[in-house]
Amino acid sequence: MPEPDTRYYAFKLVPPRPSFPADITEAEAAIMAEHVAYWTELRDGGTAVAFGPVADPTGVWGLAIVEAGPDTDVNQLRENDPVIRRGLGAHVEIYPMPNAVVRA
Repeated sequence: MPEPDTRYYAFKLVPPRPSFPADITEAEAAIMAEHVAYWTELRDGGTAVAFGPVADPTGVWGLAIVEAGPDTDVNQLRENDPVIRRGLGAHVEIYPMPNAVVRA
């Protein structure tokens, strides 16, 4: 059962262009590899509940569900993401999930 101060957020990674990742460059692929490693580390540490690409018919985008304690700065999680830090051209939107229903 999560702690009472636990909050949940949906992170939406909006890609740099509608054709991404079909036309991903070698440099972008390297940044995306760092991005996956970053979120894998967050998953292994218990912060990321799940993450991955969403096969939206209008264009692929990324999703992460984050479990944040009272000391977690979700904006800092976004700023530390390699897609932001390394200037991929994507942006990350953060949406609170105030009534998230999670498994025990």
